Amino acid sequence: MSNLLDLVKRSQMKPDVPPMNPGDTVRVHVRIVEGNKERIQVFEGIILGIRRAQNASSVTVRRVTASSIGVERTFLLHSPRIDRFEVIRRGRVRRAKLYYLRNRQGKSARIKELRPSQQARTLRAATLSAAPVAASAEPQTTVAAPLVTDPTPLVVEEAAPVDMAEAPQVAEAPRAEETRPELTPAE
Repeated sequence: MSNLLDLVKRSQMKPDVPPMNPGDTVRVHVRIVEGNKERIQVFEGIILGIRRAQNASSVTVRRVTASSIGVERTFLLHSPRIDRFEVIRRGRVRRAKLYYLRNRQGKSARIKELRPSQQARTLRAATLSAAPVAASAEPQTTVAAPLVTDPTPLVVEEAAPVDMAEAPQVAEAPRAEETRPELTPAE
């Protein structure tokens, strides 16, 4: 039953969602239906938090309007109402949820931008973690090849069993009460 449920969830997921992290500035293209007309509305802001839950994943985006009013919207990542996500710039943050930005204004609400070398590193990590899992009935095991820098062959010898009765005894360290000098009352 759970395999069928997983297949349905995977079929509803969009394959073209870019890797995103909290602190990134994104542009979300949302389909708006008004009567019988449909248009695309763009919402640009900073990601405050991401909830990752397969096809129910959501992202909270905050933007500050021209009149200094903060507007937050939560978007489902795999919703059919979302046309696409664009990552405009990558932010350098050290938290998973950036709710503290709600109380900040001006310069203190700014987020530093990742350097290009850091962007490549986080992008590589995000693509590895977001790699699709094959939907098969039997579990797959992956064995990583060891990293060999020395061309000499690695020889592993089996350790002989140790008899604890013959093992050398280690003297116990003296306790704190035994090492403390006796205190005499001052006369």
